[in-house]
Amino acid sequence: MSDSQPPHVNDPNDEQALERIADATPSRLGVGRSGTRPRTSSVLSFRADHARARDAVLTQVSDEAIEEAGLLRIQSRVSDQDEYLARPDLGRQIDDDTAARIRDECVRNPDVQIVVCDGLSSTAVETNVSDLLPMLVDGLEQRGFEVGTPLFVKFGRVDVMDAIGETLGATSVVNLVGERPGLNTAQSLSAYFVYEPREGKPTAKKSVISNIHDDGLPAVEAGAQILSLVERAHEKQGSGIDLS
Repeated sequence: MSDSQPPHVNDPNDEQALERIADATPSRLGVGRSGTRPRTSSVLSFRADHARARDAVLTQVSDEAIEEAGLLRIQSRVSDQDEYLARPDLGRQIDDDTAARIRDECVRNPDVQIVVCDGLSSTAVETNVSDLLPMLVDGLEQRGFEVGTPLFVKFGRVDVMDAIGETLGATSVVNLVGERPGLNTAQSLSAYFVYEPREGKPTAKKSVISNIHDDGLPAVEAGAQILSLVERAHEKQGSGIDLS
């Protein structure tokens, strides 16, 4: 029985079945009650996980993590955290000055442009990108792809990859985004992919590999899946439903 999911139901009808179910999922099952209230340990565990989730959303990716990953830092059209949460549309856009800057400072017309966005979990970015990003760059270059200048987008949403890819003339874009944290983990990253990016491209034309974290899809395995996806997409010249 996992220490993180002990069954607390008094006199269960099938204790072994309860243990098997609790071991098979991180969900809060079989937590039991003390009289009419949840047990103290259950309440404390819930509050701790909720605090971690809030921190992941409200804390920003550190300057050190961005520099160590070798990412060129830019920002979406969002000005602060409150606006980021209230205006998802601005998180999908870059302004004219930013567009001009990346044209000047980045590789133009790459085969694959890599973007990292804080999204809704700085924790996911800081936990996973240091392992995943070098693997992707090396793997793509070994397969003969020209990789663009990796970018970090502060206050970035998934579809900012369309604006960036179109601005740089990239054939495709991989966007590593911190996902909305839950009470199970605040470390989940997703890799979104689009072939022939352009602003307004529908979600159905994009692919995603999600649940990247130590207790889900490990970074090493995720890297292999992303590389396979990029190869297949370039071969088929499409992403999302175009790969079906």
